[in-house]
Amino acid sequence: MKELTGQESARTVAGSSNRGFTLLEIMIVMAIMGILITIAQPSLKQSITRAKEAVLREDLFQIRDALDQYYADNGKYPAQLTDLINESEKSKSYLRGIPKDPFTGAEDWITIALENEEGGIFDVHSASPLVGTDGTAYNTW
Repeated sequence: MKELTGQESARTVAGSSNRGFTLLEIMIVMAIMGILITIAQPSLKQSITRAKEAVLREDLFQIRDALDQYYADNGKYPAQLTDLINESEKSKSYLRGIPKDPFTGAEDWITIALENEEGGIFDVHSASPLVGTDGTAYNTW
């Protein structure tokens, strides 16, 4: 058997201690990751809510714009939101489809109709009972 010199034995001992992580090192890394995730989670939820609010604003704008275009072309407001979508090529289509409310996940918009003899839907609101980040209810937007 070959006898190890002082330098070779030091390398062998040092080399064997660098093979893996200790339990303490893994626990410290896990604790740091937990703290970072705890800090980031509320920010992520708030970002998702803001994105849904942006989608809601855009959907409301598009539906209201389509209602105004329908009124300009026909001299009256549509009786239903589905009147804005027309699959036949004879009449004009104002929307490709009724968008889904990002908070309810359905096409359940609150429609506001005129009370005079014309009738028809002239405005829409979200059906969500939730309150936005600005403190107003989504169904008042």
